[in-house]
Amino acid sequence: MNVLCIGDVTGEIGCRYLRKVLPDLKRELKADVVIVNGENSADGNGVTPYSADSLFASGADVITGGNHSLRRREVFERLDSDPFLLRPQNISENAPGKGYCVLDLGRTKIAVINLVGKVYMPDAADPFSIAEELIEKAKADSIKYIMIDFHAEATAEKMALGYFVDGKVSAVFGTHTHVLTADCKILPDGTGFITDIGFTGPVDSVLGVKKELSLARIKDGTPVKFTLADSKCALNGILFELDDKTGLCKGVKTVVTQET
Repeated sequence: MNVLCIGDVTGEIGCRYLRKVLPDLKRELKADVVIVNGENSADGNGVTPYSADSLFASGADVITGGNHSLRRREVFERLDSDPFLLRPQNISENAPGKGYCVLDLGRTKIAVINLVGKVYMPDAADPFSIAEELIEKAKADSIKYIMIDFHAEATAEKMALGYFVDGKVSAVFGTHTHVLTADCKILPDGTGFITDIGFTGPVDSVLGVKKELSLARIKDGTPVKFTLADSKCALNGILFELDDKTGLCKGVKTVVTQET
């Protein structure tokens, strides 16, 4: 089983680039399942029904979210009705949608868990206890492939969760910081891990935003409205090769494409 996980798709420009490269990438990597983080897929942050449709049409099987998942009210009904459009399970008990789904591939099933970190993230419940509950739920249904998108700010929190669930899930991949980290590995008990899988969007930018606007905000403290950069794009992600007998990880590699 090969599972391709793609980092935060940013804005319409990121969605267009994903549509351009993902079909060929799936075939090249022999990806059985594609998980795409889409919490920034709408211009101006958040996800909309339109941006979700774009990601699914590009080849995403499951769309995960993050701290911006509830930014756009127009997606609330879709979050409730579409089992494969996720938001972090630990955001709020009363929020629309959920952070857990099971994808039935016919010959087998794979569970996807979406969580958000507590460090520097307001109003998030404990991700460790909720991860434990959802893993038990998947195991009770005899699901051996379990993936976790942990959308978190702090690298230490991401690593801690990875070791907490090591041997219990197939893989844990971090999202949110938009920077592809160089620490992809298989943990001691067989869980694939990476701190952050980066983002998909304009390269000549600060996390997708026009660099001059980010400089004005960060360097000078000038209040500005962030606008996405319009430059050549890159895709960041990771491919996990999972063992068909155990469901654990036996291979992991980062995936990067870039417009020339």
